[in-house]
Amino acid sequence: MLLLKFSDFILECGTDEAGRGCLAGPVTAAAVLLPDNFKSDLLNDSKQLSKKIREKLKPIIEEAALSFSVTHIEPEIIDDINILNASIKAMQECVSKLNPTPNYIIVDGNRFKPINNIPYSTIVKGDSKYMSIAAASVVAKTYRDDYMNRIHEEFPMYNWKKNKGYPTMEHREAIRKYGPTKYHRMSFRLLPEQLKLDL
Repeated sequence: MLLLKFSDFILECGTDEAGRGCLAGPVTAAAVLLPDNFKSDLLNDSKQLSKKIREKLKPIIEEAALSFSVTHIEPEIIDDINILNASIKAMQECVSKLNPTPNYIIVDGNRFKPINNIPYSTIVKGDSKYMSIAAASVVAKTYRDDYMNRIHEEFPMYNWKKNKGYPTMEHREAIRKYGPTKYHRMSFRLLPEQLKLDL
């Protein structure tokens, strides 16, 4: 059973990211500020939900939210500042775009950096405990999936429409065959044997 709030603050937002473990595409974060009367029997951690349910929930969340925002951080920035910092940056940018400004932030995971002096708590597996984080996980995942579907049209040989940039065997085979694209994260180990030297 998901709880509505973690703190006693009136405007508490939840934030989460999607695509952290992918080899291609952005890391995408969302922040969601839900009203105190929000209810949903469907809502859960986005990883536990089917694509159909996530897509059903997306407009429900967007309509009910006092405010929500989404940020994509592109592969070149991920390569420049690393994936952890890129994930935090994406979540910070989302929070800073919310209107009204939240009084408190709850973050999925165990790492975050302060933004605009707003107090926050990091919550491991927060997306399976609190509604606003679960809502943010659904929004981040659906927006990132849409992004990957769009760039799939440009590079259909990687089948991002299906694997969404994750390191599946099919995706790695395509990288081996066609090489990386501008959407690949060059700081990631794209192929398992990348670290082996030919001596």
